[in-house]
Amino acid sequence: MILANARILPMDGPEIPRGWLRIDGDSISELGTGDPPGPAEDMGGDLIMPGFVNPHGHLPMTLFRGLAEEVDDRLFRYILPLERACVTEQVVRIGTRLALLESIRGGVTTVADMYYFEDAIAEELAASGLRGLVGQTVATFPAPDVSGVDAGFDRASALADRWTGHPTVTPGIAPHAPYSTGPEILARVAAWSEAHPGLPVQIHLAETADEIAWAAREHGRSTVEIVRDAGLLRPGLVAAHCIYLTDADREAIAASGAGVAHCPRANGKGGRPTAPITDLLARGAPVGLAADGAMSGNTLDLFSQMAPATIAQKVANGTRAALPPSEVLAMATVGGARVLGMGDRIGRLAPGYRADLIRVALDDPRQQPVWDLAATLVFSTLPSDVRATMVGGRWLMRDRQVLTLEVDAILADARQTALGFGAKIAEIDRGAP
Repeated sequence: MILANARILPMDGPEIPRGWLRIDGDSISELGTGDPPGPAEDMGGDLIMPGFVNPHGHLPMTLFRGLAEEVDDRLFRYILPLERACVTEQVVRIGTRLALLESIRGGVTTVADMYYFEDAIAEELAASGLRGLVGQTVATFPAPDVSGVDAGFDRASALADRWTGHPTVTPGIAPHAPYSTGPEILARVAAWSEAHPGLPVQIHLAETADEIAWAAREHGRSTVEIVRDAGLLRPGLVAAHCIYLTDADREAIAASGAGVAHCPRANGKGGRPTAPITDLLARGAPVGLAADGAMSGNTLDLFSQMAPATIAQKVANGTRAALPPSEVLAMATVGGARVLGMGDRIGRLAPGYRADLIRVALDDPRQQPVWDLAATLVFSTLPSDVRATMVGGRWLMRDRQVLTLEVDAILADARQTALGFGAKIAEIDRGAP
């Protein structure tokens, strides 16, 4: 197919004010300016750009969106008990479908997930048509889908056996965090990774002050050093958050080739400091923009992450020049692709790259005039401005109508499932001090 009469933002070269793009199979074969070389679909002057890449999240946690917003210890007081009591494979499927629907409508074409029942999540991901990375969680705390650490590794291996080589789903393993695994289990993850070359590892890293205190108290090191010494700080590691970093930590991450998934809304809502993103980028570290779970950041689209990301860096650095819109837009596309180890095939519009793209309207009054396209996208554009979403040459949404998911059923199932959490929440509150 050929898409024509479009404003094209390739991300690896200058903007094309009016041009066309040819797709053969699942990939882009050619771009050009002016009129197309043959019959084409008219984009009406809308913007065609790479789909967004969300390199960290917990898809089923859409069902916890907005729960206990002002409770500092809500993870241990509410979420973990709710997960143990209420999260089943079917609940995971329902929450995942809601997340995939939101992602498609928000222009996200690739997601990364770390949670439970990841094989079921992979099935839902494949059915939706989105591209994604699924990592089976391994941790020492009780989980809804496993009885212990060994069972977590077994699930990760089964996930790898089934999904390795799939065209849109990439399996992996996800040690929850250094404090919830420990050096021995992290070393075991590193051995698992070596036995499954090319499969990514996802982890929460340097996310909380308590985590940093645990590492210093129990091990006399930073959490980055613990991960490094376990053999995991290397290409293929997707490290989420990376807020509390020493100068040595920053240099170690940059030198390692590991990727950083930056979650500005979730971090800010948690009352945490601003992650040192401008410094990591200056050191050459791959950094992508992520939504985290909907429990933490509330929304899964990256339009909602871009403005907070750059604003926080401007405040932290004392200048409006910090993390300009063009750089934060790159983090949401090219950067996220690099973090997930997919920088050679997604995140850009270029010959040979997958046809993962979105059509974005720029005709709303809040977007006019467009002096700076990147600034318009970062500060003025909303998920509702995405008119169409394509992954691998297949339209997943056209004219705001999602084509691969049953929208009404997804919304009804999500509402009903959330109601079922009510009894457990009331029980927790009755027992709370």
